[in-house]
Amino acid sequence: MKRLLIAFTLALALPVAAQDLLVRNATVHTAGAQGTLKGRDVLVQGGVVRAVGANLAAPAGVTVVDARGRPLTPGLFAGLTGLGIEEVSGEAATVDANLALGAMMPAHEGSSWRPEFDVDVAYNPRSAAIAVTRVEGITFTVLSPGSLPGGSFVAGQGSAMLLDGRFDAALAGSRSLFVNLGAGASPLSGGSRAGQWMLLEQAVSEARAGSGDGLLTRAGRTALARYLAGGRVVFHVDRAADIRQVLAFARRQGMKPVIVGGSEAWMVAAELKAANAPVFVDALANLPSSFDALGSTLENAARLHRAGVVVGFTQGGDATHNARKIRQLAGTAVAYGLPWEAGLAGLTSVPAQVFGLSAQRGRIEVGQVADLVLWSGDPLEVNTLAEQVWFAGKPASMRSRQTELRDRYLAPEAALPRAYSGR
Repeated sequence: MKRLLIAFTLALALPVAAQDLLVRNATVHTAGAQGTLKGRDVLVQGGVVRAVGANLAAPAGVTVVDARGRPLTPGLFAGLTGLGIEEVSGEAATVDANLALGAMMPAHEGSSWRPEFDVDVAYNPRSAAIAVTRVEGITFTVLSPGSLPGGSFVAGQGSAMLLDGRFDAALAGSRSLFVNLGAGASPLSGGSRAGQWMLLEQAVSEARAGSGDGLLTRAGRTALARYLAGGRVVFHVDRAADIRQVLAFARRQGMKPVIVGGSEAWMVAAELKAANAPVFVDALANLPSSFDALGSTLENAARLHRAGVVVGFTQGGDATHNARKIRQLAGTAVAYGLPWEAGLAGLTSVPAQVFGLSAQRGRIEVGQVADLVLWSGDPLEVNTLAEQVWFAGKPASMRSRQTELRDRYLAPEAALPRAYSGR
């Protein structure tokens, strides 16, 4: 409770319109080449980090926050989620992450393969789930379309989104194509994972030729063609043999592959390193939850890192509504052999680099946008709180629907609304 009060008091002390900020005496985890800097100041002007050093002078009008030695990090990555496109998982009308045109029409009337499907346009920055995530120190996510019966395992496109509540939240240069492979996608490929490669090869042929047998629409061919000249394609895949097929396919087609899931990625670490393919792992996946994941291990991230593979984090299951728990993944990976700095990088600089944002975000360095988080303790510990979040030097509200419900029901009985007073 004391930490909560400190965080709330700090939030109130910062003017909402402030863009110029000096954070004094912080343990600055840069997530960059400088590593961790103790007892340093960070000066933000015009929303950008202008200086990192000791005993920096405070320009006139700059808001000064004394960190008292506490950790300061870049804003964290939520993983690949449906934040802003999924409000209530069990209410279909609030879930916009999936396209299943095949469930609406006979096969001869049109293709359900629509790589031109782009979930960005459905993004709602006022989603309650975003504020719940933001107050936990998370400042950006990547929207990940999904695959349902009646749809395609080529799920569509999504971009990185800034979680500061703006409507124009998409971050330029981050759009990616998402492909779901393996046993889970077999029902969408004739009951066989071999069918996935057959269909992918056909789709690529149509995109290159600009015509074909009707697997893709004209817009679909145009959309897919953009990823055949160095475009970023995110493959959700777990089995080591399937990962090798992904790397070979991406090499032939000129794609930049990103592996998500990768339960058995450690088995093909050398191939991943050679292909310069980053892997976003769920570091809590340690059980053979499917025949694609028999090689799951809590040491997956550490083994990949030792082999020189770039490692980030994302969650399986309900990643959208549990996005704030992603720090637990990084902390678990560190507990099982991943260096601490690499664990933080997997939540900051790595996703920024992989999704084309590193020129502006992901590190605390001069010239970077000042998306910052001040923590009560080690940010990779689950009992640590984000005391304040800043977007481009502006303090974010540290309130969400959950904090408001907490405060309502912790209020003295006399302060409750009439409906809850028992009278």
